[in-house]
Amino acid sequence: MRFLVGIDGSDASRKALDHALDVADGTEATLTLAYAVDPGVYAEGGEVPPADLTDFDDRLVIENEDDAFERGRQVVEAAADHARGRAADGVDVDTALLDGDPVEALADFAAEQGYDGVFVGHRGLSAHEERLLGSVAKSLVEGSSVPVTVVH
Repeated sequence: MRFLVGIDGSDASRKALDHALDVADGTEATLTLAYAVDPGVYAEGGEVPPADLTDFDDRLVIENEDDAFERGRQVVEAAADHARGRAADGVDVDTALLDGDPVEALADFAAEQGYDGVFVGHRGLSAHEERLLGSVAKSLVEGSSVPVTVVH
């Protein structure tokens, strides 16, 4: 079996990776850890929901494309090191840097490459944060032709 694991460096994506490793250990599956590089606006900082729009201004960051690819490379490498250190014998781990919106990039890559399933984390954003930032997990479940496991 082959599984795709969406990685973004968050605690939620690490939980999804750990769950995927547990599943892979039992099936000797191959895991591909994928980060979708989507330069633009992303949220940074704090687990507590922002109190007002000023808090959002302090947490939203705009990055350039080179920085976004470098950040993605670092996130994928760290996740791969973690996975390879924890994976059972017989479980192969590889990586992929995808380009574009995470929902579309992960769904398209999984379908095109014939993956058996996708694992993603869910950060549990508030309804207000989800309206502003969106939910990759929720949108991926709705738009993927490949089964998606959401880990919270």
